[in-house]
Amino acid sequence: MKLSNLFTRFIVIIALCGSFSAIADNRPNIIVILADDLGYNDVGFTNGSTQIQTPRLNELAANGVTFENGYVTHPYCGPSRAGLLTGRYQARFGMENNVSYAPFDPHMGLPTEELTFAERLKKVGYQTAIFGKWHLGAAPKFQPNQQGFDYFYGFLDGGHMYMPGQVQVGSPDGYWSPIVRNNLPAEFDEYLTTALSRDAAKYIKHSGDEPFMMYIAYNAPHAPLQAPQETIDKYKHIKNKNRQIYAAMVDEMDQGIGMVVDALKEKGKYENTLIFFLSDNGGLYPDTWWPKFDWADNSPFRHGKVALMEGGVHVPFIAHWPNKIKKGFKFNGLVSALDIAATSVAIAKADASDGLLDGVNLEPYMTKRKTGTPHNALFWRLEEADNIWAVRTMTAKYMQQGLPGVGRAYFDMVNDPTEQVNAVDKYPQKQAELAKLWNEWNKNNKENILRQSNEYKSAVNAFYEQLNKDDRAQAKAREKYIVK
Repeated sequence: MKLSNLFTRFIVIIALCGSFSAIADNRPNIIVILADDLGYNDVGFTNGSTQIQTPRLNELAANGVTFENGYVTHPYCGPSRAGLLTGRYQARFGMENNVSYAPFDPHMGLPTEELTFAERLKKVGYQTAIFGKWHLGAAPKFQPNQQGFDYFYGFLDGGHMYMPGQVQVGSPDGYWSPIVRNNLPAEFDEYLTTALSRDAAKYIKHSGDEPFMMYIAYNAPHAPLQAPQETIDKYKHIKNKNRQIYAAMVDEMDQGIGMVVDALKEKGKYENTLIFFLSDNGGLYPDTWWPKFDWADNSPFRHGKVALMEGGVHVPFIAHWPNKIKKGFKFNGLVSALDIAATSVAIAKADASDGLLDGVNLEPYMTKRKTGTPHNALFWRLEEADNIWAVRTMTAKYMQQGLPGVGRAYFDMVNDPTEQVNAVDKYPQKQAELAKLWNEWNKNNKENILRQSNEYKSAVNAFYEQLNKDDRAQAKAREKYIVK
């Protein structure tokens, strides 16, 4: 082959490589922002409430899409996060209870054979980072850096103290656990929500040309109720003292989100970044489980966290992407937290050929190329799978849970979207159809393998007590030895 031909082919190869690089560089950045125990009515974009100031979130919603029927896969922390990050119903792999903080337990965490969507994106060139709450395992193999994230700044347990220098020694919830940067202890010297936001903004400012995926998992406004006094003072008009602090926590989170958005603009990455915002479940509700926890507002829905009523699983949920979503609008179809993984994988051109993702790519719906509902039905079950379950279609919801005034229930979601009238057994054929849907879905699930936290801790304490007794017995036996 002539040298000139070789040179020509070399130039073509370089040009093709350059074009592939350009395509990769045009893929959007993805930011998933997750609030913790946020009430449905505690941000302005859901029902227009102005009691708590959330201007930055309201702006994102006004210029993006608000999912009016946006749901999570579970009504409390850990399982909901497992579903979001894997894009699979957590019941698929038997993870329906909170992961206990157990750094020495090689079984207490998100199964490593389950792929997070961070792992899928990392394989196609995305830089991946997480800020804030993990709650999916503290043993080394379960930690974020082993589950697809290049960078981690946050904490491993289900909550944390917000004020620097405050330590709740002996907390059964591990809120004293260290802040971690990757695999090493780190520190924070300001309000934790602000520290997480500042670190995320810094990450954006130092990002390169590669697309990135960021997961900002705030613990706000989860208890303990703590906020800067100057922000609490903004809400003196609220009579409930606990709600004053809670409002300040939501306010601080909104300000932190503003820091992240401003960093995107400063870096020139605002237009081509897809931002999702949602809560992991509904806000706390003063009910059987916690009668004095009265600071969140889930209206117009009933109940809240831990409940399969709308107040527990129907959450504030928006997407914002200036390059694709040209004007803010409201979308009424059924949308799930599962769809965040499916959408991210699709637009990142990552591999989903294993067919395991339960979510739907929302990009055609967000760009109005497609109408209707992404899901014909959504499903829930708690750890007692035989009697705590729910299925919801666009028109109806059928559920069972031992909540005050609920039990087994059927709701007309067209005429009664806030579940005021239990019409159980009035429409037997429709109930049977929903039951069939749920049973078909449940065939592919596994039984829960994790104990609830209090049960787990009791078993661990019993183990250590027995271990100590055995050690003392062995030591006592050795006292009989006589050297001659």
